[in-house]
Amino acid sequence: MAAPIYIGLMSGTSLDSIDAVAVRFEPEFELIASHSEPIPAAIDRRIHSMLNPGENEIERLGRLDLELGELFARATLNLIQQSGLKREDIAAIGSHGQTIRHRPEANFTLQIGDANVIAEHTGITTVTDFRRRDMAAGGQGAPLVPAFHNALFRDKTRDRVLVNIGGMANITILEADSSKPVRGFDTGPGNVLMDSWIQLHHQSSFDCDGQWAASGQVNQTLLNNMLALPFFSEEPPKSTGREQFNNLWVRQMVRQLDSEPLAVDVQATLLDLTALTIADAIKAQNLNNPQIFLCGGGSHNARLKNQLNFLLKPFELDTTSVLGLDPDWVEAAAFAWLAHRTLKQLSGNEPQVTGAEGYRPLGAIYWGQ
Repeated sequence: MAAPIYIGLMSGTSLDSIDAVAVRFEPEFELIASHSEPIPAAIDRRIHSMLNPGENEIERLGRLDLELGELFARATLNLIQQSGLKREDIAAIGSHGQTIRHRPEANFTLQIGDANVIAEHTGITTVTDFRRRDMAAGGQGAPLVPAFHNALFRDKTRDRVLVNIGGMANITILEADSSKPVRGFDTGPGNVLMDSWIQLHHQSSFDCDGQWAASGQVNQTLLNNMLALPFFSEEPPKSTGREQFNNLWVRQMVRQLDSEPLAVDVQATLLDLTALTIADAIKAQNLNNPQIFLCGGGSHNARLKNQLNFLLKPFELDTTSVLGLDPDWVEAAAFAWLAHRTLKQLSGNEPQVTGAEGYRPLGAIYWGQ
């Protein structure tokens, strides 16, 4: 009898699409199918409107929660249809949801996308709300993917670093010595500032291959001012989000300069900010000639990859494709894995990563039909 299949759904801070994967974990990991469900422009606007305090929030939140539940269900059903799977083949869905607030300093995080709707529309048991149990145990509720990285990618002969570059960037440190615990934390912005800045100036959702950034010049004063943000020098555990890194912050930093730089030079500076904060975080770990693997949307940014290669020499740098998992699907697979762990009543967090008081099973279960 074939091992059960789990579906993972991920909608991150980049807000570009919903990533959906179907995977098996036994007897070994297998990616069966993947699908990217576009987020309609109207829903995208409503998500953005919820990212900062505003009027009539509860009403807007309730409506968006339902809409996103329907969209996550649609992503699941489209994945099943396109892959030729059957609903009865699926043990559970792990849905990250859409982050609306992440305030670890206030012990508060919120991801929406009504799991009642997902379970009802698909008939499949759905696990969601993974972050708040870790927070209740004193953790930051993020990052959660290092636990999955540890389960799938750890090597007994070489130190490894997994770099996830989504809207935010985080790293996972996997030492070859198995007695050493997995470590990980958010390093700061990934794509979020670059995406927001080019959208503001060119109405484009992202800077393809970093071409716009490559045509500008880094403003060293602006970069130094940004790097002075206390978050970058804080010791882990630490996590962050759009609450800190957004266009308002960028504009505030630009206004502190004696003269306003060209928009393209700001873009070049934002790319360097992402690259430097990732590279500095890795070099601070004092690892033994680590292998470094990129995943997430930022792994496709040629300019960013070149900068990381330059900053991290002589370390080897590649993507998770060489490890058998396309970089676009790592996070979605992680939330399928978390659902798998939850249904087996096993822990899903890494306390030394999040700062929680101990290992905890994560998520709430909404049973299918």
